[in-house]
Amino acid sequence: MTGLKLYVFDDRIARGWEPFALTRPIGELLLGAHTFRARAERLLGVQCAGLVTADHLRGFEEPGAAPVVQLGEIADDAPRMFLSSRAVVAWKALRTLPAGAALLRANGRIIGRALPAGAANPDAAWIDTPRADGSQIVDVDARVLENVWDLISENPGQITRDHEAHANGRASAPPDGCDVIAYADGLLHLGADVVIEPNVVLDFSHGPIHLADRVTVRAFTRLAGPAWIGPDSTLLGGPYDAVSIGPVCRVHGEVEESVVLGYSNKAHDGFLGHAYLGRWVNLGALTTNSDLKNNYGTIRMWTPAGERDTALIKLGCLLGDHVKTGIGTLIGTGTVIGAGSNLFGTEMPPKYVPPFSWGTGTNLVAYDADRFLSVTATVMGRRKLSLADGMRTMLRSAWHKVRQGA
Repeated sequence: MTGLKLYVFDDRIARGWEPFALTRPIGELLLGAHTFRARAERLLGVQCAGLVTADHLRGFEEPGAAPVVQLGEIADDAPRMFLSSRAVVAWKALRTLPAGAALLRANGRIIGRALPAGAANPDAAWIDTPRADGSQIVDVDARVLENVWDLISENPGQITRDHEAHANGRASAPPDGCDVIAYADGLLHLGADVVIEPNVVLDFSHGPIHLADRVTVRAFTRLAGPAWIGPDSTLLGGPYDAVSIGPVCRVHGEVEESVVLGYSNKAHDGFLGHAYLGRWVNLGALTTNSDLKNNYGTIRMWTPAGERDTALIKLGCLLGDHVKTGIGTLIGTGTVIGAGSNLFGTEMPPKYVPPFSWGTGTNLVAYDADRFLSVTATVMGRRKLSLADGMRTMLRSAWHKVRQGA
């Protein structure tokens, strides 16, 4: 849409989606085959001009991500769209924008605002809690995620919707040497330079499979759809069921209904179920999480507002960015591990691990900021990326925010 500037914003609820909101805008979380920001870009056909989020995230920087901006920096000399990061807009929606200023509404919830050139930007109070204010309202086909664990439960269905929206006319045939189950035309898409070794099983019984550019699937992998594997990722063997993985991940073992945001490693045996991993996570050999209680009851999970019943019978763990686990780490149902934590030893950690923790079991201390940043730079260097000055400052600000109350 010519001249339109897109801004994806985190409202009050999104800013409480821990353990992720401390170190990244929610618009840069993966659901299905796209981050919320990337999906909005595709919907509107424009590049996102900025992410409106918590002030301490200023300096956030990742390949392909939009910059964090403040409301006062956004000029009013062009048409603008402010869209909630928690909104999952249907692919056929927003083909045309209303004339003049308008609010976007989905199932009774305000999810965005369209503004013509010259109109004033929304204020911070509206970003915090979007609400009707007398402007014209346009109803939009969209879902609004309410809870951070919705990122897990909603993911398989979103993979299928994303595949159906983008795979038309680009269907691929399964390569020779792999076995297929319930394959039908249109259920597989292979990007450029995909490598699938012999003795791989692709199961389309429950949904499509999308392998992006330069994905490698090693022998003795069983991949069941719906599944999206991002660019430059490698599946090292084992069963995978209803997963979004990537980009640039190396994953092995049993993985079920989980999301691995990117640049993360699970290179050895161990179970990962109904889990969400941030970026730059490394799971030591045999790290395993539980996603089902022995009594089959619903799972309670820590949130910044207090522990809540998720009403889910299956829910594993949420691991923030830059989390590391040692060999044999066991993680209980509904565990939240804060960003930058380094856990090791044989004792299971508590159900909530504060960000930038170091230690074993409940014997946790603050992970020194300088040591954390040094390790982070080393890890990123192994992937031929550098820790940019702005990102370094942002991570240090996040450390001070939780460790010194700044």
